[in-house]
Amino acid sequence: MKRIEINNPDYPQLLKQIPSAPKELYYKGSWDNSLFENCLAVVGARRITSYGRQITQRLVSEMASAGLTIVSGFMYGVDATAHKAALDAGGKTIAVMPCGIDMVHPAHQEKLYNEILENKGLIISEFEGSSPPALWTYPKRNKIVAGLSKAVMVMEAASKSGALITAKCAQEYGRGLFAAPGPITSSLSEGTLGLIKKGAIMVTIAKDILDYYGLASSLLTAGSKQFLDLSKLEEEIMAKLKQESISIDDLSRLLGIAVSETGTTLSLMQLKGRLFEEGGKYYVS
Repeated sequence: MKRIEINNPDYPQLLKQIPSAPKELYYKGSWDNSLFENCLAVVGARRITSYGRQITQRLVSEMASAGLTIVSGFMYGVDATAHKAALDAGGKTIAVMPCGIDMVHPAHQEKLYNEILENKGLIISEFEGSSPPALWTYPKRNKIVAGLSKAVMVMEAASKSGALITAKCAQEYGRGLFAAPGPITSSLSEGTLGLIKKGAIMVTIAKDILDYYGLASSLLTAGSKQFLDLSKLEEEIMAKLKQESISIDDLSRLLGIAVSETGTTLSLMQLKGRLFEEGGKYYVS
């Protein structure tokens, strides 16, 4: 078991500044102080929607590639999507657990847990051993997530989401607070839209946050990336999907081509990582 105490000079300096900072942290992985230089917390709903997954993957991929360390709470939904997007982009991520350091929670995410460790990421907990999570451990975890980070970004959140606890911590600690807008018809937009109304900075592109950190994107802009090395038909498909998610039948009708040709092209574009399908509709990756 590895641990680091608050009086150790390698203890994260930002976390040390918060009220009632943990006196010690248990961890797995290689402790590297560079991980803590530019941390961004990404939090949100467990019941992530297709929209939430799409924007989380898009924003986190670019920010992780630019050098931000993505911090989250390892739960399914936005947390897991953020960790995975950071890893897929070759970036750094820290998972803060609500349970003992020797426990994988949720257990079905063991593969993601191992991927974080295999890619020089870090698993952190305030709790030792295999103690299970409890209602009171989640807010303590959220304090660490916010405390490690210069800013918190909320992706999707209902009006009583636990992600709003992390957002409140960010405000109390004087950290930046960002929120991604969502459809006003969605209950998972109530929390994020409420944060924006109360002064959180609305984020629609990675540059909104990278500017806050004084970093430049290392990727092409979303528009230029999406249309790089595409055939004419693929460009037309991307243009349609950027406007809204569409089923294969509706897409074929809009483009005036056979469903078989549309299907073949969509399959190739999925293999290239340009888009993904969910619930019978296609979305830009």
